[in-house]
Formats: sequence, structure tokens, C-alpha cells
Amino acid sequence: MAEAPPGSRGATYLGFDFGERNIGVAVGQSVTGTAAPLRTLRAQPTAQLWAAIAELIAQWQPAGLVVGLSHQQDGSENPITAPTLRFCRQLEGRYLLPVYTVDETLTTAESRTHFYQRRRRKSVEFEQVKDEMAAQLILQTWFSLDKASPR
Repeated sequence: MAEAPPGSRGATYLGFDFGERNIGVAVGQSVTGTAAPLRTLRAQPTAQLWAAIAELIAQWQPAGLVVGLSHQQDGSENPITAPTLRFCRQLEGRYLLPVYTVDETLTTAESRTHFYQRRRRKSVEFEQVKDEMAAQLILQTWFSLDKASPR
């Protein structure tokens, strides 16, 4: 794998937990290696999805985008792998930013554990924030890697 892009130290990145119904989004800083959940976007209608992503990119001015890529526990592809890779290509083509992938296996299960350990507001249910929390874990996982390369 190649090094992260020059000048990326201290840069902002957006992380995505892709799903065919919902897409979780998180934002993070590479200098701290931490991320925070932003929001969950509806995958349909498509025009509204791309407009919302464009808004987030304009607001946060990320150096790159990180997308979780799911695999089976044995390493083989999931049915969601091909649509996720298509989403990566679309992100790259639309926003001309480097797109990185990182293994996201079990991030939703891990985000459930984090949610119930750290839940402060009783009014928020896990189902409302699970995708953006998974995106947070995806981004933090990517930050923890020594090296990263575009898809």
C-alpha cells in the first residue's frame, strides 16, 4: 500500500458506511485520528443523496473520502460489495477526491456496543444513529492504519 497523500497530516476526511437504504457519514481529523458521527443519509432518491453529499463536501472540504468495504468473515465478497465499489467510483468521479476503502466487517455490531456504553440521551435510539456511528468506526479504523492507498 502507498503512503497517505502528502499534506494529509492534519487533514479532514469524510467516512461513509454504505448501505442500499441508508448511508452513514462521519467526519474526522487525521492529526488526532478521531472521528465523529455526522448524519445518516437516505440512499434514495439518488438526486437528493448526491446533493447532500455535495453539501457535506463543500462544508468540510475533505482531503479524501473513506468508504467501508464489507466482506464475509472468510474474506469473500458480500452481496453489498459490488454496489459499494460502484458508490466509491461515483464519489471519485463526481467530487474528484481520492477515495479510500477499509474493511468494515462487524462495524455495525461494534457501534451497537459503543452506543449502549456511551449513550447519554435516552431519547435517541440505536436504529437512528447506527449508520453514522458505523461510519465513525470506519474512519477511525482507517486513521489507525499505518498506510492507506486509494481504492
